[in-house]
Amino acid sequence: KGELRMQSLTFDDAGMYQCIAENMHGIIYANAELKIVASPPTFELNPMKKKILAAKGGRVIIECKPKAAPKPKFSWSKGTELLVNGSRIHIWDDGSLEIINVTKLDEGRYTCFAENNRGKANSTGVLEMTEATRITLAPLNVDVTVGENATMQCIASHDPTLDLTFIWSLNGFVIDFEKEHEHYERNVMV
Repeated sequence: KGELRMQSLTFDDAGMYQCIAENMHGIIYANAELKIVASPPTFELNPMKKKILAAKGGRVIIECKPKAAPKPKFSWSKGTELLVNGSRIHIWDDGSLEIINVTKLDEGRYTCFAENNRGKANSTGVLEMTEATRITLAPLNVDVTVGENATMQCIASHDPTLDLTFIWSLNGFVIDFEKEHEHYERNVMV
């Protein structure tokens, strides 16, 4: 296929490569530059979020995305405790930390450590738990005669430190109340 494969690259492999294809009708050239990238992990361009919110009883993924080449190995700690994969905690291959069934005990300072053969770095964020948002009064099925009006209610409880937004959809499509104001009306009760 005219394919060139290289394994276990070193800095000596960097440079301009040229592919030459020829037959009895002529010859054609194509050039490409191969750059070898190697850098220790750094969080300068993409630090961890300083504050991460997680809903009580829910699931949270804390991202760890340093710039590094080659790809670093990841480890995590909560405070001074080194974290390992378990029934509720999982460290993904991309460095993200997943916690399921979040409880108050999961709150605290989380640090992601990234290390490759060029060096190491870490970044820290604080996980805070919020009360889960729950629908306390769900819309009920409504039978109406054609041409009449119908009213549906939705009431939810939520953590008082967070804002709450209600989004209505019809058959999976979000209703745009501004564009469809002649047909739909939103009444917000405080």
